[in-house]
Amino acid sequence: MIRLLRSKLLQHPNHCKSNTALCIITQRTFLAQRTSYSSPEFNTYIYGSLLQSCIRNGDYATGKYLHCEIIKKGNCLDLFANNILLNFYVKYDSLPDAAKLFDEIPDRNTVSFVTLIQGYSQCLRFSEAIGLFSRLHGEGHELNPFVFSTVLKLLVSAEWAKLGFSVHACVYKLGFNSDAFVGTALIDCYSVCGYAECARQVFDAIEYKDMVSWTGMVACYVENECFEESLKLFSRMRIVGFKPNNFTFASVLKACVGLEVFNVGKAVHGCAFKTSYLEELFVGVELIDLYIKSRDVDDALQVFEEMPKDDVIPWSFMIARYAQSEQSEEAIEMFCRMRRGLVLPNQFTLASLLQACASLVDLQLGNQIHCHVVKVGLDMNVFVSNALMDMYAKCGRMENSLQLFSESPNCTDVSWNTVIVGYVQAGNGEKALSLFKDMLECQVQGTEVTYSSVLRACAGIAALEPGSQIHSLSVKTIYDKNTVVGNALIDMYAKCGNIKDARLVFDTLREHDQVSWNAMISGYSVHGLYGEALKTFELMLETECKPDKVTFVGILSACSNAGLLDRGQAYFKSMVEEYDIEPCAEHYTCMVWLLGRSGHLEKAAKLVHEIPFEPSVMVWRALLSACVIHNDVELGRISAQRVLEIEPEDEATHVLLSNIYANARRWGNVASIRTSMKRKGIRKEPGLSWIENQGRVHYFSVGDTSHPDTKLINGMLEWLNMKARNEGYVPDFSSVLLDVEDVDKEQRLWVHSERLALAYGLIRTPSISPLRIIKNLRICADCHAAIKLISKIVQRDIIIRDMNRFHHFHEGICSCGDYW
Repeated sequence: MIRLLRSKLLQHPNHCKSNTALCIITQRTFLAQRTSYSSPEFNTYIYGSLLQSCIRNGDYATGKYLHCEIIKKGNCLDLFANNILLNFYVKYDSLPDAAKLFDEIPDRNTVSFVTLIQGYSQCLRFSEAIGLFSRLHGEGHELNPFVFSTVLKLLVSAEWAKLGFSVHACVYKLGFNSDAFVGTALIDCYSVCGYAECARQVFDAIEYKDMVSWTGMVACYVENECFEESLKLFSRMRIVGFKPNNFTFASVLKACVGLEVFNVGKAVHGCAFKTSYLEELFVGVELIDLYIKSRDVDDALQVFEEMPKDDVIPWSFMIARYAQSEQSEEAIEMFCRMRRGLVLPNQFTLASLLQACASLVDLQLGNQIHCHVVKVGLDMNVFVSNALMDMYAKCGRMENSLQLFSESPNCTDVSWNTVIVGYVQAGNGEKALSLFKDMLECQVQGTEVTYSSVLRACAGIAALEPGSQIHSLSVKTIYDKNTVVGNALIDMYAKCGNIKDARLVFDTLREHDQVSWNAMISGYSVHGLYGEALKTFELMLETECKPDKVTFVGILSACSNAGLLDRGQAYFKSMVEEYDIEPCAEHYTCMVWLLGRSGHLEKAAKLVHEIPFEPSVMVWRALLSACVIHNDVELGRISAQRVLEIEPEDEATHVLLSNIYANARRWGNVASIRTSMKRKGIRKEPGLSWIENQGRVHYFSVGDTSHPDTKLINGMLEWLNMKARNEGYVPDFSSVLLDVEDVDKEQRLWVHSERLALAYGLIRTPSISPLRIIKNLRICADCHAAIKLISKIVQRDIIIRDMNRFHHFHEGICSCGDYW
């Protein structure tokens, strides 16, 4: 906050804004002085006073005129007047003139050096400023508090604040550590570095603390998120007798927001109300933030209404907070008010407005704002450009987002993250990973957002090898123990079939949040390891993390996958009664599947009718799937009818209903459904299985003969068929829902896509590695039985992920316990 004030004070015009009347008075005074002295003696005091007047009045032209007169008279200014002239050029950013004058001053002193150092600093020429400080020290000039405070401010501005340690050592040796000006500058320096404790030591060493010192320390604590210490220091400051200023109030209000002690913040508001600082920009902005974060939007709006509105900052802040609080429509309305008030938006206003458009998925308004951005020339601004990319990505226009990214001249890590996240959310994991590779080649450092997003992409496409490589890459960064990245790693390993490594990552995390526990519980659930899922849930209850809706979805899924009817019902009851969690569609879906899969179809149907809201497609489809397993044709027909009322073209429902009729050998009904699907243009999703080998993904469909290794695959399948029969394998013809002969059914079973992928994996992958196969549909009962035997025959672990869960086949046993 203090640094912001300084930057405001350092801003000044680069051209003359002279007041004509003042110029005339100054010149007349100067002429009068010239005519009143008949002595040839040069009066340096008068010239110095006149130059000071030019600085105060912003009269650059008269100052230059005075310098010309000085040169004509022999350039006989004394050191004091020369330093005033040097300051005159510095104030107007005329650094070439200032540097030339500096070099011509014969008896430069500390003030001369410091004045030019300040000039270089405010023109962002930090290297020259540091070089000048070295000259000052090397030439033996006095190092006083004025010098040290200037140099420390320079280091902060140059983002070289860590060099402040060396300056602090020099300050300590010369005994200036108790000086208030130097101490405050050191506090600012340490604050930027994140060393709040060092700043506090400096603060305690200041002998006579002034208001700026107290405010600087309070602000330091806030900037380093030591909010509690900030409030304690503020309280002590009030006890000592200092009255807070606008910057103190702004910092303390920010601390209240950080601690979420909103009542304390309101008390501070009352304190500020008794002063004249309520209309101050920084105080007003922090008050708005306080009330919005406390969900008291009406009071936030009242604070805003009482503030001066001729500055864009409060408007931008309100729009930003509305957009970030999922009140996007209010953000847009506030922008319209701002435009009616003739306040021009800046890049931050437009970025927040685009965020609101992204939340509303309002592409039309987003396009209009894009046109406005181009008109005002902010299309190349990195904040606006990133917001535009995000808006187009969330509106489903990734081609526009990628075009903006390609055209942007200054892409940052945020730009890369925006397009990567966009492709991940669009379900295009391959493109997201390709962009991540490009990002690394461009030597752009990834962030926690980058790593968590690309790991999510790997999870989405079950790409274990790239996921493991990204994990290795993250270990070389500071993000390997980051909770967000760790959670993404747990999810990636679980969804790629490697539940052991998911648990290893979970155990190595420094801290577990709700997402960590939920990812681990859901991972165990989808792998059919219900015992581990329930144990993890019990461990979670022993921590400060409380279960939420997602936790119970994982727990109920584990129970339904294992057929634990009593425990599932108990967990469902405790969720409502003990944790006060209102069941949602996912919870009811789990319970319907649990009851239905266990054979309690009537109870499942009764639960569906007891749902306090309109049952979703997922609920009815769960009941329908249970009917398929238990061959309940009538209830299955009703369930399918309800699904088709909501989604008439749902392909899966047509297929499930067809399967019920096929199991009941009602071939006429099967033909009728297929005719209906053909008439509606609905096509059954073809069964596909795929396996990755050496960075390439190999896809197989039922009876596929297009693969280059087809002959080898067929040979392997014949060998496996023979070995499996010797081990007692008997084909399950009920898995072929076609009215054909048994010989044809057996042939069809052995060319199912998962068996083709398995045969390829046995041929082309190392014998010591597990086989990982992904299938887009539910694995059939015959393939399940056959692959159990094959895992024992070939002595290899086989992991198959179907549309519902993972199956780990080991030594003739499946992790699902033949219940899926």
